[in-house]
Amino acid sequence: MQVNSEGVSASRVYLPAEQTYLNLLAFFIAQFPHITEVEWIDRFHEGLILDQEGHALRASDAYRPNTHLLYFRRLTREPGIPFEEQILYQDKHILVSDKPHFLPVTPSGLYLHQTLLNRLKKKTGIQTLSPIHRIDRDTAGLVIFSVNPSERAQYQNLFRDRAVKKVYEAIAPYSAELEKQLPMTYQSRIQESEHFLQMQEVEGEPNTDTLIEIIEANQSWAKYRLTPGSGKKHQLRCHLNALNIPIKHDQIYPMLTPYQKYDLDFSRPLQLLAKEIAFIDPMDGSKRVFNSPQELGL
Repeated sequence: MQVNSEGVSASRVYLPAEQTYLNLLAFFIAQFPHITEVEWIDRFHEGLILDQEGHALRASDAYRPNTHLLYFRRLTREPGIPFEEQILYQDKHILVSDKPHFLPVTPSGLYLHQTLLNRLKKKTGIQTLSPIHRIDRDTAGLVIFSVNPSERAQYQNLFRDRAVKKVYEAIAPYSAELEKQLPMTYQSRIQESEHFLQMQEVEGEPNTDTLIEIIEANQSWAKYRLTPGSGKKHQLRCHLNALNIPIKHDQIYPMLTPYQKYDLDFSRPLQLLAKEIAFIDPMDGSKRVFNSPQELGL
């Protein structure tokens, strides 16, 4: 796997036999129309386009069908995340990390180097690390990585088969009326809304379920324990919002608040923590239980 000095892995692109181009620059412009010609020229100049052996290519090099090329993303500016992740456990099969708020798990959008995956690759030197599940950038807590690509599917299947117990904690408004109904398993059907960032509840057979319990409370806020049975995008945020107790500092529910691209407000982290994860390890049959040392305070 080709990586740069920052631990960032290259992406791979195939050059189809049925297509012809004047040169490599013309191919990349056609293949990725959302990226400007100037950007591709700069990437070639900086040695970010490589052949399979890792040799830098020029924009004017010939298009050679039935081959693969490697290319790196290039960001002129990236938000800095001043919080450190922790490695809680590591063996020859998995690595368990405790992620801080604001840090994305994998590269996307504005984030390339400032991601949990690339930080861990750089810290451990293990370039085959791959997350077997995800949590939101805004959420803190446990993320498990597979060390060996050949074993990743076996761990992912645990999540597919609902054989993983995940427990979250959240700070949200206290409701005396709701407390009378707790613990409760809240069920609903959620799907993507017109805005790609938000999910919404709709009529129909439930496709999500969350066990909701209260841990402690004061007059204004409560700490809730959330145990999802399903794993839909934004499920916990959507469920608590539907119960009129949106999670503290949530910028998506109930109202989508414009994000600051670079000047993030680190004083207002989403009060949602992936606290515990438990499963039977498919490699040796042992019971695995991991807990985040992070705490959310009322």
